[in-house]
Amino acid sequence: MIDHEHDLASLRAATDRLLAAAGKLDNASVAEPSRLPGWTRGHVLAHVARNADALVNVLEGRPMYVSGDARDADIERDAPRPFDVQLTDVRESADRFQQAAAAPADWSRTVELRNGVTDTAARVPFRRLVEVELHHVDLGVGYELEDLPEEFVEREIDFLAERFGGHKDVPSTAVVIEGGRFWTTGGGAEGGPVRVTGAAAELLGWLAGRRDGSALRVEGGVLPTLPAL
Repeated sequence: MIDHEHDLASLRAATDRLLAAAGKLDNASVAEPSRLPGWTRGHVLAHVARNADALVNVLEGRPMYVSGDARDADIERDAPRPFDVQLTDVRESADRFQQAAAAPADWSRTVELRNGVTDTAARVPFRRLVEVELHHVDLGVGYELEDLPEEFVEREIDFLAERFGGHKDVPSTAVVIEGGRFWTTGGGAEGGPVRVTGAAAELLGWLAGRRDGSALRVEGGVLPTLPAL
C-alpha cells in the first residue's frame, strides 16, 4: 500500500544525503562527467532541481513540463552554473516540492505526468524519491546502488517489473533476489521464460539501466535487453 507521508519522510532523508554529498563538490568537479552518458554532474543536479519543480506542477494540476524540448533546454541552461548556485537550487526546489506536498489534497486523485502517463497523486512522492536516489548514484561521488535503503531497492524493482510487464520487446522473465523475493515481468516478446537471479542492487542496476547485468545469473535464455526508461 502506498503511504505518501512515509515516502515524503524517506524523500527528506534521501535529499539530505544528496545535499551532503554534493556539498563536497566544487566548480571543477561539478563540470566533470557524471555516470550518465553525455551529462556532467551539473546536468544531473540541474535535472534533479527541475524535476522537483515539474512534480510541483503535477501536484498542483499543471502540465509537468511545457514540452520535452523545454525540459531539455532548461537542463542545458542550468547545467553550467557555479557549484553554489546548483546546490542552492537543489535545496530550494526540494523545499518547494515538500511544501506543495504538505498542502491539503486528495491523494487518491489521478494526476498526469510526462507523455500522457497517469498515476495516483499518492505515488508522486515515491517517484520523486526514485529521482533523488538514483541520480545521487549517477553523480559518481561514492554513493552506490549497494548503499540504497533495502526498502527502496525492493520497491523500485517492483515498480520497474510492473513497468516492463507485458512489454512487446521483453520475454517472460522472472527477476529473483538471491535468497529473497521474486517478480515476473515482460511477456510481450517471444522466448522465455527467462530467470534472472542476483543481488538486489545488481538487479536494480540492470532494470534501471545503471548496470549491464554481467553480475547476474541467467537461466532459460539470454539476459533480456530492456527498453530505455
